[in-house]
Amino acid sequence: MSIPIRLARQAGWAVLLCLACWSSAAGALELNPDRLRHAAETRYGPQALQAVAAWLLQLHNDAALPERDKLERVNDFWNRSILPAQTIARPAMDWATPLEILARGQGAYADYAVGKYFSLAVLGVPVDRLRFIYVEARPLEGHPVPHMVLGYYATPSAEPLVLDNLAAAVLPATQRPDLIPVFSFSAGGVYLDERRAAPADRVGRWRALLARMRREGLEP
Repeated sequence: MSIPIRLARQAGWAVLLCLACWSSAAGALELNPDRLRHAAETRYGPQALQAVAAWLLQLHNDAALPERDKLERVNDFWNRSILPAQTIARPAMDWATPLEILARGQGAYADYAVGKYFSLAVLGVPVDRLRFIYVEARPLEGHPVPHMVLGYYATPSAEPLVLDNLAAAVLPATQRPDLIPVFSFSAGGVYLDERRAAPADRVGRWRALLARMRREGLEP
């Protein structure tokens, strides 16, 4: 890795770390299992119901684990439960709910981050410790590609741990030289980047996602 790229990556993570200190947070997530199972079966059929049942069982089994273990378990569940897909047919500019992702069985990079975020929220991880982080992923070969990961900050001044579908392990950001952070998004609908305003379309997508989740039995 060249020195300019390495410095840019380190500076990017540092900016996100500082901005995490004052970002807004959303409340905990409440889940209605019966309503969620009903929505899965009636809208998508038995295969979706089975996928949702596996998710609910995972959440039940992980509820008493230490927070660090929850990160590993949630990261592993979503990485192995859905297949990566570059293009997915859905209404323009929409993000998928966990139910929609599980029913489809495949997801784009944002879908993995969304599923992990709401799983951790159900498990009681404070959402002010979580950030959606847009990055440039730099493969060993080829050009950088846009990507999104979930960042976990144990404290406002801590280095984030990265939950990513491109890596099996949950690692500190400085151990992910393949990722260059661009900006991050808090659960409160705020873009955390001193160089950018909050794009209205992305905030609208987040709000639309929360509205659909409420209809499915997930109450942010």
